[in-house]
Amino acid sequence: MRFFSTLISTLLILVLISCNGSKSDTSPDFLLKVLNKEKKFKQSDTIAFKIETRKGNPPDSIIYKLKGETVKIADFKLPLKNAPLGKHVFEAVIFRGDEKVVLNVKLTVLSSIKPKVYSLKIINEYPHDRWAYTQGLEFYGDTLYEGTGRYEESKLRKTDFKSGEVYQEIELQDNEFGEGITILNNKIYQLTWKNRTGFVYELNSLKKIKTFPYQQSKEGWGLANNGKKLFKSDGTEKIWFLNAQTLEEEDYIQVTSNAKIYNKVNELEYVDGKIYANSYQNDGIMIIDAETGALLGVVDGRKLKKKVMEHPKLDVLNGIAYHPARKTFFLTGKYWNKMFEVTFEEN
Repeated sequence: MRFFSTLISTLLILVLISCNGSKSDTSPDFLLKVLNKEKKFKQSDTIAFKIETRKGNPPDSIIYKLKGETVKIADFKLPLKNAPLGKHVFEAVIFRGDEKVVLNVKLTVLSSIKPKVYSLKIINEYPHDRWAYTQGLEFYGDTLYEGTGRYEESKLRKTDFKSGEVYQEIELQDNEFGEGITILNNKIYQLTWKNRTGFVYELNSLKKIKTFPYQQSKEGWGLANNGKKLFKSDGTEKIWFLNAQTLEEEDYIQVTSNAKIYNKVNELEYVDGKIYANSYQNDGIMIIDAETGALLGVVDGRKLKKKVMEHPKLDVLNGIAYHPARKTFFLTGKYWNKMFEVTFEEN
């Protein structure tokens, strides 16, 4: 279990916010105060709070919200059983006469699930372009599609996974830094890093059909889909849900374990209700519940980098593709000369 504790503590930067430091919010007339002594909360917890009237008459009515959604409160207690994981704002919207006062505290809700630890079993090794700064991998049948990054180097290509041969490729503009890709409804979707723009291509011709803008997400990192919607990482703890038709960001989850919140979520792959995600600058893979964001497991991928060619540009593990017929995962990295077919085994 030493690897688990080490990976969980170093895998990503911890971003924890207790209840706004003082656990209270005030206005000249009202005070919202959380009574719990704990600074971290899980979905099994209930938050107790009170609203004090500092001057004047008490409120006529109060509406409570969590993550912008109205929640029912009884006896000034907020059960977290169905609360979304991650960092959220709990609001009390107070009405008194013609007055409207909004008070809030910041809450962090952690998962109640302890992540499992997995190791890799290598099934096969295949050649891979050592000059490809791999950002996204995805299978369509037996054809492996790959998106690569770096300014003046970014490409979208079709490849033979066994030989590494490139069947077809297009180049992005020199000022476009390619990121993650996914395939849905005979279209390829590709992100850019800081251009705040994504691309849509025809699957067979790689002809660009249209572009789409980002909304609230900060950058473009990884992409995946479950056949109905797209999942998009942006380098933070958030994984965004994109409408498959409009490509608008409709909601998000936050990657959360029973102890921490994780950011720098990178390349994504969706399989059977789970998102498999690279962690940028770490040679590990996160297994995430695609509905809640709960971290279900971590995969130790450190041994793979030891098997590739050493050279000055060699970089981290990045790139996950699942082959449904073979029921195996294909992994590579940035400027790696090999790609590995693997399965994950629980320790």
